[in-house]
Amino acid sequence: MTGLEMPSADLLAHFALSEPASLAQTAIANLWTVTRADGHRAVLKVYGPRGMGSEAQGFRFLAAAPPDHAARVYATRPDAALIEWLEGPSLGDTARAGHDMPAAQELLGVASGLHRGAAQPTEGYPLLMERFAALFDLRLADDCEPQLRAAMAKARSMAQELLSSQVDQRPLHGDLHHDNIRKAARGYCAFDAKGLVGERSYELANAFRLPKGCEERICDPGRILALAALWSAGFGVDRLRLLQWAAAKCALSIAWRSKGRLSHDPELPLLANLLSCAENVDE
Repeated sequence: MTGLEMPSADLLAHFALSEPASLAQTAIANLWTVTRADGHRAVLKVYGPRGMGSEAQGFRFLAAAPPDHAARVYATRPDAALIEWLEGPSLGDTARAGHDMPAAQELLGVASGLHRGAAQPTEGYPLLMERFAALFDLRLADDCEPQLRAAMAKARSMAQELLSSQVDQRPLHGDLHHDNIRKAARGYCAFDAKGLVGERSYELANAFRLPKGCEERICDPGRILALAALWSAGFGVDRLRLLQWAAAKCALSIAWRSKGRLSHDPELPLLANLLSCAENVDE
């Protein structure tokens, strides 16, 4: 998607919006802050030719989640979504300011809030198994470094075992991490959901690798084990499986970045430490 074209007059009229101001651009959408008819600010997300993709079910997840921990979804149509403007800061900002464990505690609160009560119906959501296709289809280049080759093989085997033995499957946010959680007047709220069905433990897997800007801290085995202890106890999931999902998700992200053919990746040290923590968690 290229350019930052103004939202069309038709689109603004459809949602009764005014005063669009450019906010951000992603691979599939342009984001604008806008003013609703009631005078409140909101975010208009306008999608390109690729459409919403997995975010379509993400809006469904957020709309059905407890509203105290999810950004409000005001309206959608196939090419756009109108969602709540969250003033911030994000939990990523909190962690980058040196408050990593307080941010982790707040993230746990959001995850627990999103999954409070009975699970949403699962019909129509894509399956977590499908999300891992890139990892299982990945080809290793001839020059792929031996340590990365071994780590990816171990993570792929771990992912296969996890996916074949899933427990407590339910709709998930699917991309819950520090920079997808921002503060609102009522507390921290999640946004940018992907929406999928899978094991509840997977909900926290990606947050082990983030936020960006804290790479040295993220790779620390002490931090990995501290997060595993905090989140497994607070979220009510098995600590070993949580660490295994974290390693599997790290490998999946590496596979996505490789675009199908892997030779090297900067997250190898993190993947190696996640695998080591998972293998030695009971020691």
